Amino acid sequence: MKSAESLHFKTFLFILLMVVFGPLGNVLLGKGMKRIGAVQVTDLASAVHLLARILTSPTIWAGIASLLSFFVAYMLVLSWADYSYVQPASSVSYAMVALLAHYLLREAISPLRWFGVLIICLGVLVVGYTPPRTTEPR
Repeated sequence: MKSAESLHFKTFLFILLMVVFGPLGNVLLGKGMKRIGAVQVTDLASAVHLLARILTSPTIWAGIASLLSFFVAYMLVLSWADYSYVQPASSVSYAMVALLAHYLLREAISPLRWFGVLIICLGVLVVGYTPPRTTEPR
């Protein structure tokens, strides 16, 4: 009993990390690239200049670090939970995407989009009531 509860808590915790770090990383990369501006590479010098601007952007580095954290959490949770559980459960990240887009990127989110996000989150609740692992460990 305790091992099943521990698995459920551990899986929930790492999916939460995925839900936070994945969308946050994407938003930070988007914000960083918007600060750099439209990319136009016409020659080698402009490509080097663009690369230097990208590599010196703290926002882009924060986005990369966030996406790496997402990826590590994703790999770890897949090592003990079923993919058919992890992928649907992590879809609650769509709510995080909408919240970050609204508050950090100042995007207008229509009521219909919010309703769609709510439907996705309700589906995540259904998946959350199933066991994280239905297969035998190898």
